[in-house]
Amino acid sequence: MGGHRRRGQLGPAVPIAPGARVDKFEVFFDLVFVFSFFIITRATAANITGRQLLHAALVLAVLWWIWVVHSLVATRVRLGEGYVPVLMVIAMVALFAFALGLPQAFSDPTGVAGGPMLVAISYVAVRAVHMILYQHVVRDSPQERRQLRRFAPELAVSIVLLLAAALIPPQIADPDDAALVRDGLWITVVVVQYATGFIVGTWGWGVTSAEHWTERYDLILIIALGESIISTGVGGNLLGKPVTWPAVAAAALGIVITAALWWAHFDFIGPAARIALHAAEGAPRVAMARDAYAYAYLPMIAGVILFSIGNEEILHKITDPAGGIGERVEGPAVPMLFGGLICYFVVNLLFQLRTLHTVSWTRVGVIVVLVAALPIGQHLPALGALTLATVICVGLVAMEVLVMSQSRHALRSAVFQERTTHEAHEAAWRARWHDVPEPDEPTTP
Repeated sequence: MGGHRRRGQLGPAVPIAPGARVDKFEVFFDLVFVFSFFIITRATAANITGRQLLHAALVLAVLWWIWVVHSLVATRVRLGEGYVPVLMVIAMVALFAFALGLPQAFSDPTGVAGGPMLVAISYVAVRAVHMILYQHVVRDSPQERRQLRRFAPELAVSIVLLLAAALIPPQIADPDDAALVRDGLWITVVVVQYATGFIVGTWGWGVTSAEHWTERYDLILIIALGESIISTGVGGNLLGKPVTWPAVAAAALGIVITAALWWAHFDFIGPAARIALHAAEGAPRVAMARDAYAYAYLPMIAGVILFSIGNEEILHKITDPAGGIGERVEGPAVPMLFGGLICYFVVNLLFQLRTLHTVSWTRVGVIVVLVAALPIGQHLPALGALTLATVICVGLVAMEVLVMSQSRHALRSAVFQERTTHEAHEAAWRARWHDVPEPDEPTTP
């Protein structure tokens, strides 16, 4: 692969450098995932049942596998350079269609297969773009080509299973049997996909830029947290209704919890894990990137979505004229609110254990407190349950600021020194732009 453009052409694909960071096109591509997370949340919140939650988990898992494959491609080639953005726009269109079909992917299994077929065909298109691009990128590396071929069975099996999940259930007369077959096929897809990552192993792979990898996954987690804020305003039914102080207070509490979730990962654990991935090399780096980022971020994002749905239902109760802040929230809203927070903190603790090989007693404590507070929250009024969750999350932040002050200061000093050194190097390099020699003769426009 060359890094130079040819005049009059888009130019070739440009490889990732060891110090590369996320470019603007990658952030632009992520906008489709914003829509996808929103669709999953909206479809689940519309009808909260055990089976609906299973369906949400399945589509989120398949969507996330697309993201993992996408991030693998981005470890080898700059997605915003050369002809690559053209292929990525095609993938964006297919991924958007995939998201549009998600609400119908688990509709009446004996009905028309239009929605499930859209999901399956869109999935084929997205994976095809990634496969074609990656195969072109590694064409000069026999080792990586062999490793890529080891993923071919996963791609073929997942495509066949998704097509079967769209075509077979409508042929079954009994709706319950049809739904069971469809769900079973989707579960098999997820098992095949995520088992492949362990079966294939780390041999032959590489994470060229640890900075790019960690930043890429951190940004998608921020997108998921941003979706929870969208749910607070849109899903919570705050738009188009008279403004009330209870509704404003509930929305503020929801945003404070989201900020606490951000702080819990990005204040200390995330930056320290980034340094750990930089320090690792070879197979240990690939294994850490797979376990802590490609796999652990999925249940963390699932926890954020569960919290978002529970928070949304509580806001519905508070803004409902027939309800109000004094009434308890019946149904799954409070368990989903607290369950989502518990899921997030448990997985974040596992993330810390995998990357830093440590366990914070503050994280264990907040998990225990949230588990104990769940039955209490179910007996509190709507605003009271939300306040209880907020106090626990903010309490974690305050506690860690106090008891981890020395560690936080040391980490932030190291990160700040790295950042200022990098900024000084960039400023020195750009200074040459100020020293462009004047032409001997004026140029004509």
